[in-house]
Amino acid sequence: MKTAVRKRGLPLSESVGAMVRMTHQAFAQDLQNHLADHDIPVGMWFYLRALWEEDGLTQRALSQRVGATEATTAQQLTRMEARGYVTRRRSDTDRRNSHVHLTRSGRALQDKLLSYAVTVNANALSGFSAADVQQLREYLARMRANLAERQQARRATHAREEKS
Repeated sequence: MKTAVRKRGLPLSESVGAMVRMTHQAFAQDLQNHLADHDIPVGMWFYLRALWEEDGLTQRALSQRVGATEATTAQQLTRMEARGYVTRRRSDTDRRNSHVHLTRSGRALQDKLLSYAVTVNANALSGFSAADVQQLREYLARMRANLAERQQARRATHAREEKS
């Protein structure tokens, strides 16, 4: 049976993409277990995390930073505003842009919640040496770069085809 599957394609157990996705899901679930005590969904966590690193991002930049659509980001920010974690302010230089700023409450969550990410990462990387972790980071960064390069090439090809 394994030979038949291999002839048709890549078995799930050998797919690096599937393994990365399942690993991400395990990270997210473990983190959610910690965040639940604070009534913070893991989806909201990604936005908070990005804003803790760089407050005042435009809504579009925040979408790109967390890898979400602008519509998803708008919905999440509405929830975060309702909880008092963020405010949105129109740009002084370009009224089409909104900048997202943490409130005092949103910033205060960092001290409570960031340690959970440290714990989840430490648990996931248990048994790995520092060199292993560095190598893993390099491999993942290289995979992202490879895929980004392919996406860019596809967009360029598509743009050329549309001009023709």
